[in-house]
Amino acid sequence: MIVGPNACGKSTLLRSLSRLLKPTAGSVLLDGKDVQSYRGKEFARELGLLPQQSLAPEGITVVDLVSRGRFPYQRLFTQWTDKDEAAVRRALEATQLVELSTRPVDELSGGQRQRVWIATALAQETPILLLDEPTTYLDLAHQLEVLDLCSRLNREGRTLVAVLHDLNQAARYATHLIAMRNGSIVAEGTPREVVTEETVRAVFGVRTRVVDDPESGTPLVIPLSRDAVVGVDRPGDTATARAST
Repeated sequence: MIVGPNACGKSTLLRSLSRLLKPTAGSVLLDGKDVQSYRGKEFARELGLLPQQSLAPEGITVVDLVSRGRFPYQRLFTQWTDKDEAAVRRALEATQLVELSTRPVDELSGGQRQRVWIATALAQETPILLLDEPTTYLDLAHQLEVLDLCSRLNREGRTLVAVLHDLNQAARYATHLIAMRNGSIVAEGTPREVVTEETVRAVFGVRTRVVDDPESGTPLVIPLSRDAVVGVDRPGDTATARAST
C-alpha cells in the first residue's frame, strides 16, 4: 500500500511503474529487465493497472468490457478460447458482477462501475496488479469487499500495489506500507513500523493518537481536533512544524 497527502506523487509513481511515464533519470526494472524494453502485449501479460479514472465506450455491457482484459492473450489467428471465457467468469464472480453482466456499464452506479474496472483488471490475470485508489466511489461494505479480494489475491501469490487515502484501511490490509510526501518516500516497512504518531505527523501534518485496532490488532490512527493540525490555529505551532519537517 502507498499512502500520503494529495499531490505527493503516489499516482505518478504507479504511472512510472506501469511505464505510462518514462523516468527522466534512472529506470524501472521488472525481473531485472527495463520495463521500457518490453513489447506491448508481453508487458500487459505481466502487469495490469487500474487507473484512478477510466472511461468505458458508450453502450458497452459489463461482460464485453471485462472481456477486453483478455486482449493481451489474443493472437491474429487464435481469438477467443475457453481459457479466456473462464478468466472472465472468475473475474465477474470475484467482483460479484455475474447478475449485472449483460447490463450497459453507463447504466450502473459509480460503485458498480468501479467493480467492473476491477474485474477487467482481474481478467487480465497478470502476476502483478497496480491499483490507483481502487475503493473510490464505493460504500464501506464494497470497500471492504474489494480490499478483502485484494488480500486474497495476494495470499494466492499475486503481487498487488495499491494507492489508498484511508490510512487505517491501508494499515489493516498492507503487508508492506510506503508513506510518501513531496515526491519522496518518507518511511516504509510493516504497518506497525510506519504508522506511528511521529510519521503521520511528518507525512500529513496532523497530530494523532495511534492505538491498536481492537478488531485486527493493526495500528489505528485517531486524529486529534482540527486545531491540532501542525502549524494551524495554535500559537507556537509554527516553530514545532518547522522543527518536525
